[in-house]
Amino acid sequence: MSTLTRNMSFGQRFLANEWSALAVAIVIGLVALAALSPAFLTEFNLYVMLRSFCVVLIVAFAQMLTLAVGQMNLSVGALGGLVAIAVGGMMEKWGFPVPVAVLCGLAIGAAGGLLNGLLTVRTGINGFIITLATASAFTGINLGITESIPFYNLPAGFVAFGTGRISALPYLLLPPVLIAIALAFFLARTVPGRQLLAVGGNPQAAELSGIPRDRVIVMAHTLSGLLAAAAAILAVAQLGSAQPTIGVDWLLMSFAAPIIGGAALTGGHISVAATALAVVLIVIIQNGMVLAKVDPYWVQFLLGALILAAVGLNRLRAVRAGGA
Repeated sequence: MSTLTRNMSFGQRFLANEWSALAVAIVIGLVALAALSPAFLTEFNLYVMLRSFCVVLIVAFAQMLTLAVGQMNLSVGALGGLVAIAVGGMMEKWGFPVPVAVLCGLAIGAAGGLLNGLLTVRTGINGFIITLATASAFTGINLGITESIPFYNLPAGFVAFGTGRISALPYLLLPPVLIAIALAFFLARTVPGRQLLAVGGNPQAAELSGIPRDRVIVMAHTLSGLLAAAAAILAVAQLGSAQPTIGVDWLLMSFAAPIIGGAALTGGHISVAATALAVVLIVIIQNGMVLAKVDPYWVQFLLGALILAAVGLNRLRAVRAGGA
């Protein structure tokens, strides 16, 4: 800890964190909703919010890793949908044990991400275009296999995991918490994690330092696909069926949380904690609008407004930093 940090008060150290504004907004939201709606702090409502939090958080992490290297993954939802029906089909049609089906699903997600990464670095085409194309391909495979018919007959233990809880804490909360801890350690304490941020921050300088830029970009896409698969498997357990439409509404959410959490669109700066807090804020807003019986379509409007505000704020910070 530096001398300057040691001399700062607790309040100054708290406000110095980039996630402090999000934490304050969450506290204000919690207090306001608790005061306005008696149903907000009920055990069941907290359980519902935490269930919503689980899948969205992993989807946000999947996009966050590609943003870290200055790329985008538009196929995160389509790949998630493909993994969902693959896992459901393996369990219902082929009778695969749950662990085998889950591992196969994760492998499919990682392979899809690997394909995105290899196409991006080998062709030199922007990842935006590559993942737009593969998203269409993944969706086509999904609908071609299922003909839009879900898989309903999943193992009882798997479905029970998706609905079980201890008080207000759903079992589903365990995987995203472990993933968040692992990601924070990976980015802060491992060489590949630091290389990922270095390539996103300044690709030319990273290459001159001996960091294999193309390999790091492929790694980011592969991890993104792996996390999209993890989110899809949780979504299947949550719904109790493998719906071909899983992932259809993930794209906006996948960008919203990392951007509101301060991720730089040019790469090089992401935050696991700030992204997680942004997901908490989004879930609270969604729940508050449901309790207030506001039309759910306004949630989309509000998310768009929050993304614009976050991008504008990040731009303002960059301009001020450049002028300092």
